[in-house]
Amino acid sequence: MRTAAVLPVKSFANAKQRLGDAVGGSDREDLAAAMVGDVLAALRAVAQLDEVIVVTAEPVAAGEAERAGAVVVHDPDEWGQSAAANRGIDAALARDAGRALLVPGDCPALDPGEVARLLARDDETPSVVIVPDRHGSGTNALLLAPPGAVEPSFGTGSFARHAARARAAGAAVKVCELPSLGLDVDTPDDLAALRRALAARPDTAHRTRAVLSRLVAA
Repeated sequence: MRTAAVLPVKSFANAKQRLGDAVGGSDREDLAAAMVGDVLAALRAVAQLDEVIVVTAEPVAAGEAERAGAVVVHDPDEWGQSAAANRGIDAALARDAGRALLVPGDCPALDPGEVARLLARDDETPSVVIVPDRHGSGTNALLLAPPGAVEPSFGTGSFARHAARARAAGAAVKVCELPSLGLDVDTPDDLAALRRALAARPDTAHRTRAVLSRLVAA
């Protein structure tokens, strides 16, 4: 089954505001760019993905995506992750994808092996596989078969919301906890958790690791 990853990317100048004083403005932009670059590199290493679709209005991210061989969909409105994900789903359907994996751009510890195992599942169709965040209440990834199985609705409480939408649509609902996909970066606590995760896996997320090292040295 043809599978597309959909990666919504917010403009770097507007990204990671919740990090507050823990990371300064220009450093936040550098961190956001580094994380997207590492996520793209990890997705490129997943053989089960037929293509990656990046939805963004950020020129740097678009250029990075094109160099990585990804499809770029312009997001002129930037109405949020859910709206951008919907644009990506439309693109996946137009390119005859049978499944769409919605992933965030701020999970730089992403393990290609974990993604490969997720995609190796032989779930019935229609199905919705929810990958929760590390707190268990949010959604960090969705595997939708077909791509339009449900309309994504990310944000606070999205885990329960996605499960309810899937059941209402008559889709099979599965939960798959993937440690590397459960770790997104929104708050200083998330950033501390990321540092711990990267310390345990020294050969991953080279770009993010370089930015974090610079921040510590500053």
